[in-house]
Amino acid sequence: MRSGMVAIVGRPNVGKSSLLNRMVGQKVSIVSHKPQTTRHRIQGVLHGAAGQIVFVDTPGLHQAERRALNRAMNRAATASLQDVDLVLLVLESGRWTDEDAAVFQRLRELEAPVGLALNKVDKRDDKSVLLPELDELSRKRAFEFLVPVSATRGQNVDALIAELFARMPEGPALYPKDMTVGYDQAFAAAELVREKLFRQLHQELPYSLTVSIEKYEMEGRLHRIDAVIWVERDGQKRIVVGEGGQTLKRVGSAARRELEAQLGSKVFLQLWCRVRQNWSDDPAALKQFGLDPND
Repeated sequence: MRSGMVAIVGRPNVGKSSLLNRMVGQKVSIVSHKPQTTRHRIQGVLHGAAGQIVFVDTPGLHQAERRALNRAMNRAATASLQDVDLVLLVLESGRWTDEDAAVFQRLRELEAPVGLALNKVDKRDDKSVLLPELDELSRKRAFEFLVPVSATRGQNVDALIAELFARMPEGPALYPKDMTVGYDQAFAAAELVREKLFRQLHQELPYSLTVSIEKYEMEGRLHRIDAVIWVERDGQKRIVVGEGGQTLKRVGSAARRELEAQLGSKVFLQLWCRVRQNWSDDPAALKQFGLDPND
């Protein structure tokens, strides 16, 4: 029996959450095509014949720390690298940025071994470029392994999982077999609403919104959830609510349907949108929303 912890790191929007969901076999971290989707340390648990791996999906590491939110996300990501058995670095095939270089620099300070998953290889029409790319990356540092994968299509993910299990220490399981996430259902509901907002709003709204749960109650098998969407300005609130409240209704309907599918029972979800000026640069607000910039 092997059991250990793996921190997944990389620059924003490189596919960390998609890869985590693929490896665990269910959705444990929200996904969008926009950076800064992941803001909290998300634990997903993989149960396999070889043992158990507990994944920590970190926020994307940011070069700039312009706002308290960015600083909090960087601290959350850095804290996730402590006391893990292996760090899984995710890069995008065919794309190397200054942010990737900054992540590499941060990893130099780690004692934990580092493996590499080269993601989005399905987008490379000429697969002959992959071996030279992997060779070039191997010269940047000594990796435990280098595995090309496609998180969205599941290509070579089994090989990556085998590499991870081979490097986990022997020991008992850290979580029970029926547990695949390390957070409660209220947190999952808030994250799901935030994901639907990102997908619905596209480029209309900057990342100055977050979601908090004011009430989560059970009435028999009915889940009653009251959620508040926080924005920073009145103009942003108008965008979130939409003409005649239609945008808010679409977000609520999409989140409710997915929650009902996950829970296997009825969900009554109510959404409100409120303004809290400059919450993303307000340490008190970040602490209230679960992102303490001083942690």
